[in-house]
Amino acid sequence: MDLHLAGKRALVTGGSKGIGRASAEVLAEEGCDVVLIARDLAALEEAAAAVQSRRQVHVETLVADLSRQAEVERVAASAGAVDILVNNAGAIPPGGLLAVDDATLRAAWDLKVFGFISLCRALYPVLKARQGVVVNVIGAAGETFDPGYIAGVAGNAALMAFTRALGRGAHADGVRAVAINPGPVATARLERLLRHRAATELGDADRWLDLCKGMPFGRPAQPTEIAAAVTFLASPRSAYTNGTVLTINGGP
Repeated sequence: MDLHLAGKRALVTGGSKGIGRASAEVLAEEGCDVVLIARDLAALEEAAAAVQSRRQVHVETLVADLSRQAEVERVAASAGAVDILVNNAGAIPPGGLLAVDDATLRAAWDLKVFGFISLCRALYPVLKARQGVVVNVIGAAGETFDPGYIAGVAGNAALMAFTRALGRGAHADGVRAVAINPGPVATARLERLLRHRAATELGDADRWLDLCKGMPFGRPAQPTEIAAAVTFLASPRSAYTNGTVLTINGGP
């Protein structure tokens, strides 16, 4: 299926690894030029080479810490004529109410929550001018209410509400806003989390793969499976999808 994305320009945050990198690769396969944002220059350059190898599209990189407003504004000023914004950067640490202090929570939300919102705001005039699309990659914890991940639950739920509210008004400007809530995805971060859980529950961090057996289909999602949905939702083939949060968790 031709997604009619050739020649579009997509900005992907957290683009050096995991879902962000996979999204950039799939967008490039569909003919999008891509701007990758992350904090690690070496990882960005490696990702850019991988994206460039998929198709002869233009790939740019910007090193930025999107938890800082000045950096958000710098990225928006440097990004150019963006048609697609994929907000993906950020990882909120686990822990219950008494385990996550204010400093940790604020630092995590500055990147994952305020970073998403601030970049949407900064790029909105460009997206409006180009009838663009925002795809927020959030996380299914905002629906499951795990007390052991309370900062992530609250932050993700806020971003779900933000996406729905943004979409409800943005259509008047020709802009769409959608989100994806991935469940477990096979990334380095998931392995770290499962190793911690395996050490606690099974007494052996190396048994982390045992925890995957209880997942739907006996495995986590692959980053490309999320990236394919990102790309479709960003495309004109999904032009009437707006203010929607799509959960991709294998259907437990």
